Amino acid sequence: MTAPKALDAPHRTPGILGPEYRTATLGILLVVTLIAFEGMSVGVVMPVIARELNALDLYGLSFSAFLIASLFMNVVAGLWSDRRGYRLPFLAGVVLFVIGMGLAGAAVSPGMFLVSRAVQGLGAGASIVALYVMIARVYPVDVRPKAFAAVSAAWVVPAMVGPAVAGTVGEHLGWRYVFYGIIPLVVPALAMLVPALRMGSPSDAEPGTGPRSRPVAMTLAATATAGGAGLLLHGADRLHTDLAPAAVETVAGLALLFYGLHRLLPPGALRFGRGLPTTVLMRGFYSAAFFGVNQFIPLALHEVKAFDPTAAGIALTTGALGWSAGSYLQSRRPGAAHRRIRLGAGCLTASILICTLCVLPGVTGWIAVPAWIVAGFGMGFGITTVSVLAMRQSPVNEQGANSAALSVSDQLGSALSVGIGGAVVNVIGHSPSEIASGFLVISGLMAAIALAATLLAGRTR
Repeated sequence: MTAPKALDAPHRTPGILGPEYRTATLGILLVVTLIAFEGMSVGVVMPVIARELNALDLYGLSFSAFLIASLFMNVVAGLWSDRRGYRLPFLAGVVLFVIGMGLAGAAVSPGMFLVSRAVQGLGAGASIVALYVMIARVYPVDVRPKAFAAVSAAWVVPAMVGPAVAGTVGEHLGWRYVFYGIIPLVVPALAMLVPALRMGSPSDAEPGTGPRSRPVAMTLAATATAGGAGLLLHGADRLHTDLAPAAVETVAGLALLFYGLHRLLPPGALRFGRGLPTTVLMRGFYSAAFFGVNQFIPLALHEVKAFDPTAAGIALTTGALGWSAGSYLQSRRPGAAHRRIRLGAGCLTASILICTLCVLPGVTGWIAVPAWIVAGFGMGFGITTVSVLAMRQSPVNEQGANSAALSVSDQLGSALSVGIGGAVVNVIGHSPSEIASGFLVISGLMAAIALAATLLAGRTR
């Protein structure tokens, strides 16, 4: 009897921690972990920063500055990755992220802190898009769902320890050391990614030839989109104090957004065209609904229910645990992607409505914990499916452009929802009862966005 031929052996999908992918996987996960830790930490210590720098009226804008800068850099890094490979945009992003962390720790004024957040956003935006392209280029098609699931799971460790560590460091050493402490951890991440970075230039595919492959036009569109988002949020924040100029800013911001998004997103996205256009938009709906509530949970629990920073961050911890569980299950569950996206959005809608109870008199603030576990599960199950589906629907020479479009949708959704949430808080007021009312309004708006995602999920087919 002869030994079976290699062709007769059953195909076995390689693991992301197998010998050929282990180092790249660990490096990618560490970079994502650092960015996630920064996000979790800032959410916990922002009430303290806002009080110390006398910048409570800039609470929402501090998050939006990060997201809008990241949005701009998403597009630049996507173009760069398609034309020259992902190595240089990734390295540039890491350097900018580190500089931003240092500036944040040294901030002595609200303006300096906002600038530091924008620099961090530039770095994170370039790094994340380059990592998406790295996954698409380094891993074979049947391994990518596992890689994206692992990226989502990389939020678990910072979610479990980030709020507690940030709260403890903020209380005992000061909030500045929350930023300073992340900087040294960048070195091992870069060391592990050296083999994958050597593969990152140039791209193996022919550069794209469509309208989203033109550097000047795309950079102008990215500038218009970021500027439009900034104008819109600034105008919305001033509507209650200076109506006429604020209305002009709001209208101009909307016009710039429409111009930019028409060029940055896949054709037909603004009409919810079937397939890739709606898949990309779904990322923004998910992010807007989740982060539009997530960033205000610590503020609501801190100001309304008198939670300390560590306790107020526990809801963020449990949300990320649910996210990891949902992401893992989507990689194991067969079936139509649009049904998974619909289920995730439905979970998110229900959890936001439950979370509104945490600021009501006579109701414990701890109800936010189980609610945000469900919200995190919905995000992990749905948004990870969106990422995998978008890469499957993308030609090789448009992976950078579509990775950038995913990130633009993501960052814009988050920036607008958090910025508008901050404007709602400023309009209603900053006393505990007024913050509770603002949180109820914010949650209602975000639940409506999550419900819209539930209803539109079928158009991703």
